[in-house]
Amino acid sequence: MLPALFFGVVIMMSIEQFEEWSLVIGVGGLVLFMVFIVWSLGRESKAGKFGMFVLFLALALGLLGFVIKLVLVELLQP
Repeated sequence: MLPALFFGVVIMMSIEQFEEWSLVIGVGGLVLFMVFIVWSLGRESKAGKFGMFVLFLALALGLLGFVIKLVLVELLQP
C-alpha cells in the first residue's frame, strides 16, 4: 500500500489503484488539452462551422478508439 496525498488527506492505495487513477486523470487532462489545441487551431485558421466540425470529428474518432480499446480489454480479460 502506498500513501497518496489527495487534497491534503493521506489515502492508502495499492500500486494498481494508483496506476488506474493516474491513467484516468492523465488521459483526461490530455484530452482536455487536445480539445483546447483543436479549438485554438480552428479559431486561428478561421475555419467555418464545417471546418470546426471536421476537426472535432477527427478528435472524437481518436478518443472513441481509445475508449473502445479500454472496453475490449476489460471484456476480454479472463
